[in-house]
Amino acid sequence: MTNTNTTNKITYVSAINLAIRALNGEKIENRVEVADKLLALGTQLEKRNATKSGKPTKKQTENAEVKQTILDTLLVNEGKRCGDIATEVGITGQKCSALLSQMVKAGEVVKREGEKRVSLFFRSTGEEAVGE
Repeated sequence: MTNTNTTNKITYVSAINLAIRALNGEKIENRVEVADKLLALGTQLEKRNATKSGKPTKKQTENAEVKQTILDTLLVNEGKRCGDIATEVGITGQKCSALLSQMVKAGEVVKREGEKRVSLFFRSTGEEAVGE
């Protein structure tokens, strides 16, 4: 069967939906048009992904500098509370907490529980077990 209605062009969404129906065993019309549309979509996505830059954003660069300042304030044997670090570095407690979480995950900082269940942060020596 041919498509006699040439004013209805196949959109990407309709092409995907038709392809899904075909995978489910339904017979669909316009198989060539659907295939062409999906190939065009794939080409567009490849082009878009190729143009994405791998360089860090402005905010990521700023945060890297703040993280280094946090590391500079931490001594290996002396733990500090997040609030104390934030005050010393000159950032909000919320930003400090977020950055410390990233740094713990990356293994740059170790989080331990101090007296009265207060979280203390230490500079990593690299000898800590993962997940501490």
